[in-house]
Amino acid sequence: MRPTPYVASLRVYEPIDSFDLADQSRWRQIQITESTGYEEQIRAIRRIIHPELLTQRSDGAHVIDHDGKRFVAPWSTARRCWAALSDFKSSLPSSVVPFFISPNAEAAISGRSEELESLIPHIITETWIIPPRWFALFEPNERLRGRNDWGAFTIMRTEIEQAKKRCIEAHMAVRKAFGPGPVEEELIQLLNWLNVFHPQSLVELDYGGLAIYLERALTEAGEDGLNADTSVEDVHFSIAGLAAGDGAMAGQGYERLVTRWRRVAALEQAT
Repeated sequence: MRPTPYVASLRVYEPIDSFDLADQSRWRQIQITESTGYEEQIRAIRRIIHPELLTQRSDGAHVIDHDGKRFVAPWSTARRCWAALSDFKSSLPSSVVPFFISPNAEAAISGRSEELESLIPHIITETWIIPPRWFALFEPNERLRGRNDWGAFTIMRTEIEQAKKRCIEAHMAVRKAFGPGPVEEELIQLLNWLNVFHPQSLVELDYGGLAIYLERALTEAGEDGLNADTSVEDVHFSIAGLAAGDGAMAGQGYERLVTRWRRVAALEQAT
């Protein structure tokens, strides 16, 4: 079982030679067979029990080899923890926050916040759900699913230029159908994030432990497990409907997607 089985990740892997020499040296030593995903999650669990000053620790990274080249997605742990803390604090009255996060834990997470704010993470995550806009970046033939030591998995991977092209197409369809609004703004933010990275980067969507929950939900509904997951197809079907001005078509794709993932999101209340 994964240490944090409810997290899905969208990652950007940049060519290793686009990083500074010190990082290149460290990351060339990581073996492809190493379970960096497991290590990242274990460290996250340990930080809940024993907070540490993240800005003073050497961070890890995910690595893949593609077409004879190494690509790296740094964990960006300090930046991501600081962003999560900021989001959490903004959702609650300031007088309530200390009941959830001790001053020591907040200090360990924040570190040099003025430096962290300017950094762009290579990994963004969601819990218990995968945003529809993430699926828009991929095509069905870029999907790999199966089983490993952790159970069911689904991973999608594409070139960043393809991901940006699809993001733009989705944005155009949404803007044509609805005009400016929150959905359009989310696609702009996603595109702006992708535009930060090296043009030869790779983009990866990893269901993480949600693949296990989705497989269970689909099987219990009488479907063929992950083989019945057509999330990418449903999103593109919906986008095509928006582009064609066919609201019924757009709604059909979106409803299939939402119905499928609503089963997974419901498990959050059951755990």
